[in-house]
Amino acid sequence: MKLMKYTALALFLTAGSSWAADYTLGQITVTQPTTFETAKNTKVGGGYMAITNESKTDDRLLEVRVEGIPRIELHLSATDANGVATMTKQDGIEISSGETVTLMPGGLHVMFMGLGDSPFKLGDQIDATLVFEKAGEMDVTFDVRARTAGDHSGMKK
Repeated sequence: MKLMKYTALALFLTAGSSWAADYTLGQITVTQPTTFETAKNTKVGGGYMAITNESKTDDRLLEVRVEGIPRIELHLSATDANGVATMTKQDGIEISSGETVTLMPGGLHVMFMGLGDSPFKLGDQIDATLVFEKAGEMDVTFDVRARTAGDHSGMKK
């Protein structure tokens, strides 16, 4: 199961490596901010990326802001031993010193809520600001890719 998870992670991070950029703010690097296209009437979408903290102190991703999206939360998806999936709002995402945290389908992710009549379309780019507790604010662009299995961007909320 662990091998499957790492294989899925590797495929996710390399699937569109020619699209997404890397961003650096001090000792924090964000790799490949990505979201998936959403259906016309879908009101939510997920955001994914890898965040590396090269500093000597821990940091936290506190929030994500996008103009025109009324509500954005940080979430953790998990499946229990009985196969029941849950999604829990997080007050922040810890990025420990010297570590990389990967936001990906089925785990930690950004939840864009209230998309209204503006679904994410393949090839679009979503300008966003990531707010870190210590590093400060970082402007990034989420590239919109084709939806894949395991992504919950098609969920209505």
